[in-house]
Amino acid sequence: FRDLTARNVLESFHDAQQALDVAMTLFSTGYLPLDQRSIAENLFWSICRKISRLIADVEEVPEELQGLDRVLSDTYFCNFSLFQSMPDSWAIKQLFPVMPIHRLTDEPTRHAVLGDITCDSDGKIEHFIDRRDVRRTLLLHPYDSSPYYLGAFLLGAYQEILGDLHNLFGDTNAVHVDLNDEGEVVLQSIVKGDTVNEVLDYVEFDRGQLITRLQNAVEEAVQRGRLDHESAGRLLEFYEAGLNGYTYLEEPREA
Repeated sequence: FRDLTARNVLESFHDAQQALDVAMTLFSTGYLPLDQRSIAENLFWSICRKISRLIADVEEVPEELQGLDRVLSDTYFCNFSLFQSMPDSWAIKQLFPVMPIHRLTDEPTRHAVLGDITCDSDGKIEHFIDRRDVRRTLLLHPYDSSPYYLGAFLLGAYQEILGDLHNLFGDTNAVHVDLNDEGEVVLQSIVKGDTVNEVLDYVEFDRGQLITRLQNAVEEAVQRGRLDHESAGRLLEFYEAGLNGYTYLEEPREA
């Protein structure tokens, strides 16, 4: 690791791969304990990250190292459904411009791919527009637990028409934006997205029946001493609020 330079990146990568293979073989045959396997893996990935930094400004990257950024990439999970909002990205591998829309004075340093919140993990964006070719990762800012906003552009109404209720994620909130004669941004209207109740109604689930079934189950739990009345009331309120809420993740409501 200490002797790794831009001149010996390929040789060092091969050595690191071989060393990791030996460590994994020793582990699988019972000769290497788990903690030492962890050390071997951490060292391998540290070497890969250093190689990635060293080749960042190299014009001709060895073919074996060209996919290193993808291997080392983070997955940023975004609060949307690819199948609802960008279906052509999945269906025909259409490329759309994607970029952060804030923190623009900070340099993005993390190579990432994007994942949505659908349960089957198929909703991923793994190819991005580049100046000359297609990138396998998108440069994003380090995530610091505060809200981080990305924009996807040139989608148009066509994507909205194609979008479906995959995993029962409904229409998103929409804002109609315009510029006035002074060049100022004006919000013309806000269109609320589907609620959970509306989406369930599309697939023939009746809100009243759902609430009644839960009420009966809660009353039975209270009678058997499994819930007190206060907890039962909070559960019913939480359930009804969920039915009235957005189909995507929302900030917790204050009590």
